[in-house]
Amino acid sequence: MANNSPFSGDEIPLDSHFIEIRIRNLSQLFDSRDPSPFLAKDLDDDAQQYIVASAGESSSRLPLALAIHLTEPVESPEVARDAGEAIREHFKRQSGFTSLRLRELLHDGWISLAIGLTFLSLALAASATLAQWTEAHPWLNVFREGLIICGWVAMWHPLQILLYDWWPILGDRRMFDRLARMPVQFICQPPARHPPAPGS
Repeated sequence: MANNSPFSGDEIPLDSHFIEIRIRNLSQLFDSRDPSPFLAKDLDDDAQQYIVASAGESSSRLPLALAIHLTEPVESPEVARDAGEAIREHFKRQSGFTSLRLRELLHDGWISLAIGLTFLSLALAASATLAQWTEAHPWLNVFREGLIICGWVAMWHPLQILLYDWWPILGDRRMFDRLARMPVQFICQPPARHPPAPGS
């Protein structure tokens, strides 16, 4: 049974940052290749990218809301409710995947830090040991300096992870968490019918 109301889905608070999408029908919003049940379907890649990019333009203090304009009506209020829940579930899954990626990155970072510190300690110890022979063999200074440089270079990768790389992933997770809470409203706007041309 078709839904006669032009509005379906959730109520949207007035203070929300609106994200608007215009599509023909509801099926365009989801990945047609995904065989999962409706509530577990993934969004279409283009739709997700657009929603995330639009959300990124808003203040983090504002709640998000998604308004989807359709030219074909949603079948029923129940379908609209399920579609909104499916969208939120999609972003909940993305948040979970991002949390897992963050944990794996930090795990790798701590392991890399342990390896880097071990190598740096060995390099500094070897350099100190060689110092006692540098007066007799001045060329050893080059080798000593090279050991120290290699030791500090080994620290670059773990420091890159632990100081910088995890921030963007945390930001993605926070964004997905915001999107997983947003209300979703469907607005049916049938295409305008043009009057017949004179004499037709």
